[in-house]
Amino acid sequence: MRVYLFIAAIAGGATWLVMPLVRHLAIRIGAVGRVRARDVHKVPTPRMGGLGMLFGFAVAMFFASRIPFISGLFISGHQAWVILAGAVGICLLGIADDLWDLDWMLKLAGQLLISVFVSWGGIQIISLPLGSLVTASPSLSIAITAFLIVASINAVNFVDGLDGLAAGIVAIGGIAFGAYSYIIARISPDYASLATLIDVAMVGMCVGFLLHNWHPAKLFMGDSGSMLLGYLITCASIVVTGRLDPATIHASIYLPAFMPILLPILVLFLPVLDMCLAIVRRLSHGQSPMHPDRMHLHHRMLKIGHSVRSAVLILWGWAALIAFGSLTILFFPLRWVAVGFTLAALLLTVATLYPYYRRRLPEIREENARLAEARRRPGDGGLTDGGGSQA
Repeated sequence: MRVYLFIAAIAGGATWLVMPLVRHLAIRIGAVGRVRARDVHKVPTPRMGGLGMLFGFAVAMFFASRIPFISGLFISGHQAWVILAGAVGICLLGIADDLWDLDWMLKLAGQLLISVFVSWGGIQIISLPLGSLVTASPSLSIAITAFLIVASINAVNFVDGLDGLAAGIVAIGGIAFGAYSYIIARISPDYASLATLIDVAMVGMCVGFLLHNWHPAKLFMGDSGSMLLGYLITCASIVVTGRLDPATIHASIYLPAFMPILLPILVLFLPVLDMCLAIVRRLSHGQSPMHPDRMHLHHRMLKIGHSVRSAVLILWGWAALIAFGSLTILFFPLRWVAVGFTLAALLLTVATLYPYYRRRLPEIREENARLAEARRRPGDGGLTDGGGSQA
């Protein structure tokens, strides 16, 4: 565990230190986000923070490859290097979008190409609860893996609309999934786990970035960062869940272990929900699924009456409830988890709706008072005047 904490600290420190240089570079080359109608920020802000996050991740992976405890992950196979190569590719694609605002179809094609490369390189879901995908068709395994990576990349991209929101949600999911992958790794002779390594490095770089991205943000992660986060957390989940054998896992963790499609959705529930709602909303209006609007979850939180910081914190709370709620099934009886989950959900619901009802309740009382006053005054508004025909 201490090794993983060290890797997280390396990733966070490297990301934090390099961000001022990335900000300066973004300004020099023109990677500055203009204020658009759908944006929350009011001042043009440099983006391309994903470049600094990639640097922090790469430095952490380099240190990890030199530590005896986990260096075997880099020697015995090439998965770690494939994931790093894919991270470089997806970040470069995001940087191109940060600079030139690529057409959404071109960007989607690039995401799909990189995802196919990564899955072809060995990052695959090869088994499902229904059986082995490789037995059916290796191409089916690659297709499902690539689809899952692309979907997660765009889910995080959709939710990246407030300072600190995407980085915080992914960090929360990374902590939950990192803990889960660490528990799974304890059944092996050595505790080294590539999934845990990716998760802790990703959490570290998210924390390092948040120190520059907390409202009011000095730097945005841009598509280079949001796409990188979605890619990394999905790769980590595929590494740990896509190759588990039902015969080797204790029954108490059977359910979370054999949901390789659902597990990434659980740790990224809010981004996936936001993406699905946006796609349905836009298609129902005859628009492209990538057509921008101001109807995302974070926009709705601001419309209710939350400040940027309170909206981010409450959405973090929902993300933590869903991510850690699934994790607690490993340690506590299901009925206890259900009770705790329900109580926490009620508290978060009250916190979510509080600004709306704080503003709306006085309006309702004022409307009721006016209605009661009108009823007490005979003849007002013609309520009792039925003799108009006698004039």
